[in-house]
Amino acid sequence: MNVVILLGAPGSGKGTLASELAKVPGIRHLSSGDLLRGAVKEGSPAGLKAKAYMEAGNLVPDELIAEMIEEVIAADEGTNVLLLDGFPRTVRQADILADLLARKGVHLRGALLLEVADAVLVARIAGRRVCPDCGATFNVATLPPKVEGVCDVCGGALTIRKDDDPATVRHRLDVYAEQTFPLIDYYRARGLLHTVDATGHDLEPKIEAALRKIHD
Repeated sequence: MNVVILLGAPGSGKGTLASELAKVPGIRHLSSGDLLRGAVKEGSPAGLKAKAYMEAGNLVPDELIAEMIEEVIAADEGTNVLLLDGFPRTVRQADILADLLARKGVHLRGALLLEVADAVLVARIAGRRVCPDCGATFNVATLPPKVEGVCDVCGGALTIRKDDDPATVRHRLDVYAEQTFPLIDYYRARGLLHTVDATGHDLEPKIEAALRKIHD
């Protein structure tokens, strides 16, 4: 198994892209949220520990997240490339993950960074509209509904999420920069960072080419 870490700011298209890539045989997308939910639902040893933390309203420790990833690696025999999304988020987590992968004999092939200018990210996220009835998502700039303010799927009234207003988006980007830039430097210093311009709409072939380069 080979591990590739996905990095990208809110609105970079990281989650959507990873879901598409995961349709390719041998590629698996594992987000930190899915990892937690899956481990808790399955009642794995790490999942039971995590459930206790979550029910108490506490953050799940970094080492426990790594333990969940270790469980996934041990149980997964059909994955060639594991795309990790949401972990690591800090340099400390990156060190923990590196130790884990070294112990398991798993190759960390690289960290793939989706680069998008802040102004584009703000426009993307602030233009998002969601349907509270069916969960469908639209964007006034890139994926507008057929009728303004009306969901194409169920006809419900589209809304703007509270965390999608421009001021909140800029704050989220500031938090991302503060947390993630040291991680970007961490992987760049180790020769593991690969960047992709994620501004345009032809992103998937760029990512596939980057993954081939990383794998080779």
